[in-house]
Amino acid sequence: MAFGRILSLRSPYAALSHPYRTAQPFLRPLLTQRAMATLEISKDHEKLTVKDHKQYETPDHLTPSNVNPSPIQQFHTWFEDVCKAGVREPEAVSLSTSTASGIPSSRMVLFKQLDAHGFVFYTNYTSRKSRELLENPNAALLFYWREVSRQVRVLGKVEKLTKEESEEYFKSRPVGSRLGAWASHQSSVVQEGELHEKLSEMQQKFGIGEGAKEGDVPLPEFWGGWRVIPSEVEFWLGKPSRLHDRVRYLRKDGSTDHPTWRIERLAP
Repeated sequence: MAFGRILSLRSPYAALSHPYRTAQPFLRPLLTQRAMATLEISKDHEKLTVKDHKQYETPDHLTPSNVNPSPIQQFHTWFEDVCKAGVREPEAVSLSTSTASGIPSSRMVLFKQLDAHGFVFYTNYTSRKSRELLENPNAALLFYWREVSRQVRVLGKVEKLTKEESEEYFKSRPVGSRLGAWASHQSSVVQEGELHEKLSEMQQKFGIGEGAKEGDVPLPEFWGGWRVIPSEVEFWLGKPSRLHDRVRYLRKDGSTDHPTWRIERLAP
C-alpha cells in the first residue's frame, strides 16, 4: 500500500500522525469564533423563519496553493486540528445514499477509519443505508465541525470491506455494542420491548452476563464495513458575508491505486 499510515478511530480522540505537515496558519486549530449577530427566529401559524445568523470569522485562508496535493493527507491534517480544538464528536458524519431510482436519504453515522483508498464506516448490511448502497453504489459524506467553521464534503463509489477487516474492528468494540449488533435488525419495524428481549437472548446465547465488560461475541454475517472511495473532496472554511473559502479536489480519470487530483477554488 502506497499510503503507509492509517487514520483509525477506535477512540474518538486518538492521536493521529501523518507523513505530511504544512506550516500554513490556516491548518492550526481555530479555537474562537466571534458572534457578529444574534439568532432571531420568527414563527407564525404556518411557517418558521430564521432571520439572522452569526457571521463566520476565521482568521485563516484556504486556497489551492496552500493545501496538500492529496485530499487524504489534507483530511488527516484537518481532523487532527479539530480534535485538538476540542470539537465535540469530530467523527460524526452525515451519510447520504439513494435508491436505484434516485430517491435520497441521509443519516448521521460514525466515521471510523481513513486509509489510502477511502473513508470507512460500519453498519448492519440489512439496514436501509446498506440496501440502498447495494442498489446504487454511490454515497456522499459531509463532516461539519461547527466550533471551527469547517466542513468537508466527500463524494464517491462504495465497496464492502473484507470480512477480515470488519472482524478486526468488530473485536475492538465494547461487548455491549457487539451484542447490540446481533440483537438489532437495523431499520426494521419492532414492537415495544422486542429489542430488549432479543438482547437478552443474545446474552444467553453467548454466555454474557448483564453488565459484563468482556465476552466472546463473534462477528455477525450481516454486519460489517463500507468504504467510500472519493472521486471528489471539498474543504470549506467559513468566512464573513458568506464569502467562504472552498477548495475542491477532483480525481483525474484513470487514477486508481495512486490517484492524482485536480485542485480548484470554488465560488461561495
